[in-house]
Amino acid sequence: AQCWVHARRYFIDAQKDHPEQVTEALQQIANLYRNEDNIRAQNLSGEKKRQYRLAHSKPVVSDFFQWCRDHLEQGGLVPSDPLTKALNYVLSREASLTVFLEDPEVQPDTNHLERALRPIPMGKKNWMFCWTELGAEHLGIIQSLISTCKLHNLNPYTYLVDVLQRISQHPASEAANLTPRLWKTRFAENPLRALIDPRHPDRQNTPLEATVHAH
Repeated sequence: AQCWVHARRYFIDAQKDHPEQVTEALQQIANLYRNEDNIRAQNLSGEKKRQYRLAHSKPVVSDFFQWCRDHLEQGGLVPSDPLTKALNYVLSREASLTVFLEDPEVQPDTNHLERALRPIPMGKKNWMFCWTELGAEHLGIIQSLISTCKLHNLNPYTYLVDVLQRISQHPASEAANLTPRLWKTRFAENPLRALIDPRHPDRQNTPLEATVHAH
């Protein structure tokens, strides 16, 4: 994953050899997380969250990238130097590290995702004897979808029931709309239901339902 917490780790690795430069870098990264703390304290979301980041975090990010470029251009750092690796990590991932500034749904790091996905490696002993490699791969996909649903406060069962029915009629070019985050904005208010769900529109017309009512 490409995120600010990983950039921070690269600089920490260089702290022994470059204490002053690393301290300055860590202070700039810390400013971003202070801004995120303020966002949570003020309970900002949506456009207000985006505007706060643009006003407070974007200047910090811009100055930090320029700081990294200046230190590389000064020379004197060999490619194997930990500080060189830290600077290159940041500059080579500028696009991904700035996504959170424009999208209020994106976090500056992936800690929340790693926590959500933690049950998967923790439970690996439970599925290490999957019948096939393909089966293990599919299990991993399902686990990831379920964890993503939880991150977006979606009921995984409701999501999967809808998507498994919708996918056969959904344009392949718009497959991204079936990912949990986008599905929530497009289909969550009126999801497709399973036939056994009392809320299914055809439930009252099924032979099973008729039999139940007859008794």
